[in-house]
Amino acid sequence: MQDQALYPPLAERMRPSSLDQYVGQTHLVGKGCILRNMIESGSLSSFILWGPPGVGKTTLAHIIAETLQREFYTLSAVSAGVKDVREVIDRAKSASLFSQKAAPVLFIDEIHRFNKAQQDALLGAVEAGIVVLIGATTENPSFEVISPLLSRCQVFVLKSLEPEDLMKLATRAIKEDKLLSGQKIELKETGALFRYSGGDGRKLLGILEIVVDSFAGRTPVIIDNETVTSCIQENMAIYDKDGEMHYDIISAFIKSIRGSDPNAAIYYLARMIDGGEDPLFIARRLCISASEDIGLANPNAVLLANACFDIVSKIGMPEGRIPLAEATVYLASSPKSNASYLSIDEALAKVKQTGPLPVPLHLRNAPTKLMEELGYSDGYKYAHDFPGNFVDQEFLPEEISGTVFYKPQQNRHEDTLRAYLEKCWPKYYKK
Repeated sequence: MQDQALYPPLAERMRPSSLDQYVGQTHLVGKGCILRNMIESGSLSSFILWGPPGVGKTTLAHIIAETLQREFYTLSAVSAGVKDVREVIDRAKSASLFSQKAAPVLFIDEIHRFNKAQQDALLGAVEAGIVVLIGATTENPSFEVISPLLSRCQVFVLKSLEPEDLMKLATRAIKEDKLLSGQKIELKETGALFRYSGGDGRKLLGILEIVVDSFAGRTPVIIDNETVTSCIQENMAIYDKDGEMHYDIISAFIKSIRGSDPNAAIYYLARMIDGGEDPLFIARRLCISASEDIGLANPNAVLLANACFDIVSKIGMPEGRIPLAEATVYLASSPKSNASYLSIDEALAKVKQTGPLPVPLHLRNAPTKLMEELGYSDGYKYAHDFPGNFVDQEFLPEEISGTVFYKPQQNRHEDTLRAYLEKCWPKYYKK
């Protein structure tokens, strides 16, 4: 048996070098599909690959650059800074001065980890066509990538690998890998192998390699559910902070809080902590939940969630589990309202529909004589000069006068707000 220490991991050895070897994502690279058409036409534009780990984002970027014979630069957003981005762009500029070749590909792994300054440094080069950007992310790019950059990139969603895709990877590795093909390997059962891999091709090949190694040269190598399970540890917590289970657990966690079930919420919190989830990731999601799902039904919720984030960032784990648990139980047990969340979405929709409507003249400041002559601030009524610190006047642009975005929901705090708004604005908030 050859010395495996001399070889890279199986997943690296089996990395495909062409679309014909690439497994999965047929909705993007299948015959007649958008990415294959882009490659075959040679017309490459910037895009972002969004999907869970181990589904072929990095491999696809390499294949595209290799197929189109483009110079290929790569950066990891985990370690690269603005200086690194600018250096790569300068190299691309210099190369273009001495070559008539098409723009090089700049691949940025985990692009969601780039801050605004780093993304801004990319923007000009992407706009000017100095580089074609291919970003890879496991997070929703609409939340993590700045709008100007996102507007210049298509977003392609990659999916977890299906069982038939995983079978192709496993059988190909057994037949074609320089180490595995020399051994007698029988793939007897695949249930546990596929379950533990969770749709992640890289993890599948890693597990396969571990199982084969466990036989220490003995043949035949029988791969069945029992062998796989024992190799992955008998009582392993099936949680992967980088895999699909990550998304399932955080979804269940947030929905349990929204559903006012503190027992389920604390259970999913325990699953995440036990699986090694980043505690600040959990704390951030608590802040979002407090704003989105509780809002003005309990204004203290967002304060407690923010305090939890601050405490966890200061003390770390394992002690951080305590404020995380406290905030989780508090939010799950709190009254719920998404009225503020709905109000901003309705207002944003109205802005997109009506465009930038002019601010009423009486609401504009008049720091200069010209502005006074134009009627700026004319007719404005200072609320504190009137009884109850309120005066009826128009604040919205004339075109959308009377539009109600915020609609209080039924809970103790918003009942008070509703009563006040009904008193001030009876024409909009009717009893």
